[in-house]
Amino acid sequence: MLGRMLVLVAALTVAQVGGAQEYFGDTRPDAPELSARGTLQVGVRTLVVEHKDQFDILHYSAEQQDPRYSRKLKLEVWYPAKLAADQKEHTVYTDVLGSGPNDPKRPNTPFQFNGRAARDAAPTSGRYPLVIVSHGYPGSRLQMSYLTENLASKGYVVVAIDHLESTRADKAAFPSTLLNRRLDDLFVLNTVAAWAKPGSGNFLAGVVDADNTALVGYSMGGYGALNTVGAGISAAAVAYVPGGKLAVNQQGNAQYESARDPRIKAVVAFAPWGGAHHVWDDAGLASVRTPLLFISGDQDDVAGYQDGVKQLFEKTTHADRYLLTYVGGRHNSAPNPPSPAHWSNPDDFQSYSEPVWDSRRINNINQHFVTAFLGIKLKSQPLQDYLEGNWKGFPERAQLGLEWRHLKEL
Repeated sequence: MLGRMLVLVAALTVAQVGGAQEYFGDTRPDAPELSARGTLQVGVRTLVVEHKDQFDILHYSAEQQDPRYSRKLKLEVWYPAKLAADQKEHTVYTDVLGSGPNDPKRPNTPFQFNGRAARDAAPTSGRYPLVIVSHGYPGSRLQMSYLTENLASKGYVVVAIDHLESTRADKAAFPSTLLNRRLDDLFVLNTVAAWAKPGSGNFLAGVVDADNTALVGYSMGGYGALNTVGAGISAAAVAYVPGGKLAVNQQGNAQYESARDPRIKAVVAFAPWGGAHHVWDDAGLASVRTPLLFISGDQDDVAGYQDGVKQLFEKTTHADRYLLTYVGGRHNSAPNPPSPAHWSNPDDFQSYSEPVWDSRRINNINQHFVTAFLGIKLKSQPLQDYLEGNWKGFPERAQLGLEWRHLKEL
C-alpha cells in the first residue's frame, strides 16, 4: 500500500513540474530544431462518421457468410485556427485506461489530460495538406496528441481515427483490425475530400487539400498504412481472418490493386506490425511506391525489429524510405507520455512508457523528423538537409542513442 501511495505522489509531482499544467509535446531544452511548435494557432473538433453496409467479420459464420453493419468512427480533427477574443489554445481530452472492456485487471477507466488547442475554433483561410492518423491495437485517436497538435500548428489538417473494435474502450477480436484498417483509412480520406469541396457545409470546406495526403500509423496503424499504399498481404496471411476474407487486402487481387490511391503522398510508420508475423512476402513489399519514414526501437518485442521493422524498411525496395531507430527502445515509439492516471497500474503505465527512453524526448525527436519528412513530401519545403544523416538541428551531443538510415528506391 505504501509503495502504491508513493507511486501516486510521484505521478502528481511529474504532472506539476514547471507549473500546474503540462501539455504533451512541449519542447525539452535539448529538443531538436524542428520539434518546435509552428506559428499557427490550433483548433480541434470531434466528429463522428459512419461507413455503412460494411462486412462484419466478427459475426461471420458458415451459416451467416455475409453479415453487414455500419462502422461508426469517431474522429479528432486538428487544424490551423483563428481564435476568438475569448478563446485560448487549451482543451481537456478524455481517454480511457485499460486493454479493452471487461478486463478486471485493467478496467476501462476514464482519464483526462491537457491539450494545446482551442475547442471548436474557426479555421483559418487557406488550403492545408491532410494527415490521417491511425492508432495501435488497442489505442485511441488521442494517443499521439503531442504530434497531431504540432503538425496542425505547422499548416496541416490532421484527422485521427478511433477504429471501431480496436480502441481501448471497445477492443474486440483481432480479425476486425486486420481487415478494416485499410478500409477505414480510405473511407476517412474520401470523407474528408468531400468535406473539402466548396459548398459542402462542413467547416473544412475549402480548407483542406485532400489530394495531398499522408498516413501516420502506429503498430497496427502502421500495418494498415502500408497495406493502404500497396503492400498487399501474402497468400499465407489470408488465413489470419476466418473464411479467407482478408483476400480483399491481398497482393495480386485486382480489386485491391485498383484501390491504390494516388492522393497519398507519404507514410510515417511507427513500429509497424506484421513483418515478423509474415504478413507480407517480398513481392508485396516491393509493390509500395509511396515514400516512407519508419520509426522503431531496436528492442521492439511486439512488432519485432531485426525480423520486423528493419525487414520492412529493407524490402520496400521501390520506395524512397528512411529508418529512425531508438537504440534500446521497445514498442512505444509513438504515444504520448503516460498520464498521471497510468501510474496506478504497471500494465497501463508500460503501455505508454519506454523502459530506457524518456517519452518526452522521443516525442520531440519524432516531431522533428516527421516535420522534415512531411514538409518535403507534402509541401516541397527545402528541409532535405535534416534527413541527410548529419543530425542537423540537434544540439551538440543530443543525438546519442539514435541511428538513421536512408535507402533510395530502385
